[in-house]
Amino acid sequence: RRTYLHRFGHEEFGRSAPPDWHEPFHTLNDNGLLDLEAPDHTRLRRLVSKAFTPRMVERLAPYVHRTADELVTALLADGGGDLVATVAEPLPVAVIAEMLGVPAADRGLLRPWSAAICGMYELNPGEDTARAAVRASAEFSAYLRHLIAVRRAEPGEDLISALIAAYEEGDRLSEQEMVSTCALLLNAGHEATVNTTGNAWLALFRHPEQLTALRADHSLLPGAVEELMRFDTPLHLFERWVLDDIEVAGVHLPRGSEVALLLGSANRDPARFDRPDALDLTRPDVPHLSLGAGIHYCLGAPLARLELAAVFGALLRRAPGLRLAAEPEWKPNFVIRGLRELLVEAG
Repeated sequence: RRTYLHRFGHEEFGRSAPPDWHEPFHTLNDNGLLDLEAPDHTRLRRLVSKAFTPRMVERLAPYVHRTADELVTALLADGGGDLVATVAEPLPVAVIAEMLGVPAADRGLLRPWSAAICGMYELNPGEDTARAAVRASAEFSAYLRHLIAVRRAEPGEDLISALIAAYEEGDRLSEQEMVSTCALLLNAGHEATVNTTGNAWLALFRHPEQLTALRADHSLLPGAVEELMRFDTPLHLFERWVLDDIEVAGVHLPRGSEVALLLGSANRDPARFDRPDALDLTRPDVPHLSLGAGIHYCLGAPLARLELAAVFGALLRRAPGLRLAAEPEWKPNFVIRGLRELLVEAG
């Protein structure tokens, strides 16, 4: 399971409780869908799904495409630049901000908060990383509480207003659940999309025959997005806890064990994929795990696919000669896989 706290205390489970000063991070993180299990996860996901609807995603589509075009226009005006910083990062942050109803003047706050909070998802984060995450968690939580108060008084068509209104049989989201949900949408909704964009374009540059085929036939784009998510998985490790003694493939896993689920490895499983190490944008069946599976399957998957299709489509249309300008460096992360930058020339 993603957590053990629905059944055990820290000491009962054989773990040390986090330091008290971590509390703002854990309050924010532990009340979101990512770190909950049934029955709380079931209730919260059902209520959030009533707000995060296909209609809301569809309503965002013109904004997503317009924003992607504007970012690509700016990149081309400069003759190129860092594709990660100028296109991949701004798009999903702008979309989440638009969806939540964050005023334009405040949107610059979101990316630094998210980057700091996500530092805690790496393995064994250091004290400086933890303190930055705790500080960002406290600041972002306070900001979201203010925004929720504003929307209670003046509801709009944004997601926060819809979360406030979401209920079922008298059951509503608590304010903390709304805060944690909004923070999760920012963190999960931009990290994966940013890194998919950067990783995917590097993969295309390294496989010019595939890029040439995609440029010649843009109808390949939906399938290409799925194959690129599989080929270089942006979140390639997740952790789970063993709540009861079990045996997996002949290996005994005692209660209290922490298990690393290697999604990146599963996406290259030769038992599931023909030529798993080959990039094939025409691959007919791509059941990758980059968006998760089961009850924790990514709630924002339709929005992620919309954003990726928009930014890839804009780059394919507007920059047919785009090329790699310098060999990139990878971030020194183990869980979230992405590039420091991706320097390109417009050509």
